[in-house]
Amino acid sequence: MNTASSTHHRPLQRLVSWLVLAAVLVIVVVFRQQLGLNAELLERLKTNFTNNFIVDQRWRWLLSGLGQTILITVFAVALGVVIGLSIALIKVLEHNGKKLFFLTRFANLYLTVIRGTPVVVQLLIIYYVIFGSVNISKVLVASLAFGINSGAYVAEIIRAGILAVDRGQMEAGRSLGLTYSVAMRRIVLPQAIKNILPALFNELITLLKETAVAGYIAVADLTRSGDMIRSRTFDAFMPLLAVALIYLLIVMMLTRLMTRVERRLRRSDHR
Repeated sequence: MNTASSTHHRPLQRLVSWLVLAAVLVIVVVFRQQLGLNAELLERLKTNFTNNFIVDQRWRWLLSGLGQTILITVFAVALGVVIGLSIALIKVLEHNGKKLFFLTRFANLYLTVIRGTPVVVQLLIIYYVIFGSVNISKVLVASLAFGINSGAYVAEIIRAGILAVDRGQMEAGRSLGLTYSVAMRRIVLPQAIKNILPALFNELITLLKETAVAGYIAVADLTRSGDMIRSRTFDAFMPLLAVALIYLLIVMMLTRLMTRVERRLRRSDHR
């Protein structure tokens, strides 16, 4: 009933949005003098836009930087999930009284150090100290640094999700003759993942924005590409505004995707 109602009102909401946008455009055009949007200002904006993005095809720098940012984010997310899941399982075993001495100590140290230090410091240490004498791709180093950092937060998200699943689920699986690992993989983890999916999406969005500091090791990511344009044109407004808008657009797309996934999960729960 609610779903049908929301579907019915969606075209009306879009119409209202377009009408509001049209009204704003009309106001800008009619009151351009009062708003200071005179011909001289518009011409200056056009000139600045041309110098920042059209001359020497500098818009390609932003496109290339966006590709680097997405590449780093994808690899870092994959590494973070693998590390986070491993650490989370170790912490769950510790919670259940099954301490693996070396692994438990390592997991606790890892979480303390990674969550207690800034990601930019970790990035610099990995690049200049650990790989300082090795000829290695900067994108790979950035992916490792952000993946290791993200793994600590993903571990806590997954651990909390597993512990939130009713204890009787594991006991029911064991009573059916399943081993601990099989019951965890087939019964507990699927339920935990459904609960923690929104938090994992938020971590993905946070990680995407954190990659903006990759320029500290001279990775030509999106933020650094905008700064390179600024250094050529001595105009900070348009390049940095373009960078901010691109990040905003990606975050909005991810947020919308997360909303759709949550809606489908809720729909499956009522079947």
